[in-house]
Amino acid sequence: MTKTLTVILQLLGLFYSHFSFSQSSEKVTLNGYVKENGSGELLPGVNVYIKEKGVGTQTNKYGFYSITLNSSEIVTIIYSSVGFQTETRTLKIPKLLELNVNMTPIARELEEVIVKSNATEQQKVSENVQMSQLSIPIQQMRDVAAFLGEKDVLKVLQLMPGIQKGSEGNSGIYVRGGGPDQNLVILDDAPVYNAYHLFGFFSVFNGDALKSVQLTKGGFPARFGGRLSSVIEMQMKDGNKEKFHAEGGIGAVSSRLTLEGPLFKNHKASFLVSARRTYLDLLIRPITKTNDDDSGYYFYDLNAKLNYEFDNKNRIYLSGYFGKDQFHTENVKTFETSKSGLSWGNSTGTLRWNHLFSEKIFSNTSIIFSDYKFDISNDNINSNTTPSSEYHLKYSSGIRDWAIKFDLDFLPNPEHTIKAGLQLTHHRFTPSAILVKDTDSGKYKNETNPINAVESGLYLEDIYKPWKSLQINGGVRITQFSSNEVSHYNFEPRISTAFMLSNDLAVKASYAQMNQYIHLLSNSGTGLPTDLWVPSTSKIAPERSWQLAGGVAKDFSERNLSITLEAYYKRMNRIIALKEGSSFLLEDGLGNITKDKDQETPWDKNVTIGDGKSYGFEFLLQRKTGRFSGWIGYTLSWTSQQFEELNFGKEFWAKYDRRHDLSAVGIYNISPKITLSATWVYGTGNALTLPTSISPSGQFLQTTDSENTINYTNNYRSRNNFRASPYHRMDASIQFHKKLKRGFERNWTISIYNLYNHYNPFYYEIKTRITNNPATGSPEKERYLSQISLFGILPSFGYSLKF
Repeated sequence: MTKTLTVILQLLGLFYSHFSFSQSSEKVTLNGYVKENGSGELLPGVNVYIKEKGVGTQTNKYGFYSITLNSSEIVTIIYSSVGFQTETRTLKIPKLLELNVNMTPIARELEEVIVKSNATEQQKVSENVQMSQLSIPIQQMRDVAAFLGEKDVLKVLQLMPGIQKGSEGNSGIYVRGGGPDQNLVILDDAPVYNAYHLFGFFSVFNGDALKSVQLTKGGFPARFGGRLSSVIEMQMKDGNKEKFHAEGGIGAVSSRLTLEGPLFKNHKASFLVSARRTYLDLLIRPITKTNDDDSGYYFYDLNAKLNYEFDNKNRIYLSGYFGKDQFHTENVKTFETSKSGLSWGNSTGTLRWNHLFSEKIFSNTSIIFSDYKFDISNDNINSNTTPSSEYHLKYSSGIRDWAIKFDLDFLPNPEHTIKAGLQLTHHRFTPSAILVKDTDSGKYKNETNPINAVESGLYLEDIYKPWKSLQINGGVRITQFSSNEVSHYNFEPRISTAFMLSNDLAVKASYAQMNQYIHLLSNSGTGLPTDLWVPSTSKIAPERSWQLAGGVAKDFSERNLSITLEAYYKRMNRIIALKEGSSFLLEDGLGNITKDKDQETPWDKNVTIGDGKSYGFEFLLQRKTGRFSGWIGYTLSWTSQQFEELNFGKEFWAKYDRRHDLSAVGIYNISPKITLSATWVYGTGNALTLPTSISPSGQFLQTTDSENTINYTNNYRSRNNFRASPYHRMDASIQFHKKLKRGFERNWTISIYNLYNHYNPFYYEIKTRITNNPATGSPEKERYLSQISLFGILPSFGYSLKF
């Protein structure tokens, strides 16, 4: 790896020497930072366009841009970004130029006028070489009608094409045939391993603390790696450097508060603190609290960030996320007390240093920490014996990371944007840590079996524009994973191309290989906290995928609309699943890894390895700003899997294979004071496994029988042989905004989930009822399929206040 790093750095040096030598002394570099006016927040993804040259660039995720031009020219520079007023600068280029620009957010009452007047200058999806990438403005996410009024970024992403929902109300996402563990979710460079509260019904991300959200589902740039299906990259706000701001809200299930402001009068530093807590435990306590029993559940999350600007070349950021879910029950009797608990949570921390080596070379160095832990506890004390009888159980599992990451942006000229970097991560897996104390049996057990592993990645990519109508992003990523058992090395080529057929029409194509070295063993398939993170071993090889995609992107600038059409084909190899009837929650220690004579762990024994494929077509019509905004997304797809030890070795449809998936989202600003939004979704039902017949003692039996004492056996012909009913619902909300005195602004939100009260399937079960046989008149048992649903119509409200 050291030799490889040396070669990459030498190549980068040759690139720099070549581009520096090829440029004449008349070439100069325009560079700077783009910030939000009034807060000093650095803005990522801002389009910087040179009108006379017809060339441009974008700010990186830290708001920095750089572009090389001829000196002594008079140029018009246009800065544009969704949700901000376009800024224009006309100036004569000197020999060296640093130009920092502030952009003003668009007010609701001005959006339609500004969008129309600057329509041709807005960033176009057809001009971006990257395909299979989705971004939604944070304000638009806040306006989408939400489940129980909770603004959930993952639920909004579920409404985009290529992203399938899990079960009813669940925030889990399945991208182009991949499972929930195949999504890399990162917050300020730190991975988040379990992104869900309340068993998956809400995500852990508080929208008030986020600056940007971007999902990549194909054509992955070389800088991303470690997962097969998607990268969800989220950035927290930096905090207002100009003045103090506060925003708080009260909803149906939780309350939140965000504080931000400058730390010093020189506007060099700022802070952000954002907290949220549910009060479900307080609401249900009158119901669950009795003389003998008590139970409760709550979750909280906390986001915090500090940043300091030493000068234009050095900035430091320190950010963190802390969240936890806690469920408990307690039963107190005269001589016996029993307590049980279930908790899970994430902690992340990132220390980042931005450094500008020159007007063309920008670097970011990050030290990253991430810790996910799941705990079960059970305590029972019986004082009716002498001595008293006690039983204590504590089981935990989790994964903890320490990582260092270095990224370099090199912008030698408008034709090349070169990115290079490396990341080194130390994983500590704890599949099982168990403490058992039983005074009756005299049993005492205190055992922890951690597994240490190191994962590294080295990448180089170049966005090359050989001429105005063609862009190519070519790159390579070299990855390595090693533990005490084994080492794996992989080479991952990536390429994306975009060819402009006209000023607003482009044809795109991409190819990417990905490897995944960590796996999620799941009994449920829904991403519950009881799922187990495990590493690749000598018996469980890394998962691998390759994906080929092609499509068309079209902008209608005069109407602020964009359309993308994409087709994709994806193969997944060495994916894992539990064997039929297997569980890693074993009797000998709830998944405790104790090696047998063959040096094989219990979870190794229960895993089967197979392949999968997914292919389909996606359509997206999107309008990001304006008085009326929203999108329509449609996906037609097929996803299948094949395992030697499942379904008799035959191919079968995956659980979340969904032939048709349609979402329509509309947001309408009636006036500066009222905003309406509505969402309608439709999807083919999930594939489920149900018995096709039943038999007593191995003999075939019809589905009705009058005998009450026969033990029946369910017979299955194939895996996922049944389709649930199609899923569809409509949500709606209305917001009332009002500006109050002294800079205050309040907002009332009324939301209705499942507006027309359609009961969607959550799961199915086979039940028995007594009916009369019309021929004989005698009662007999009839078995039938019953659909279990969770939610009908659900109204909710929310109130927020900010200043």
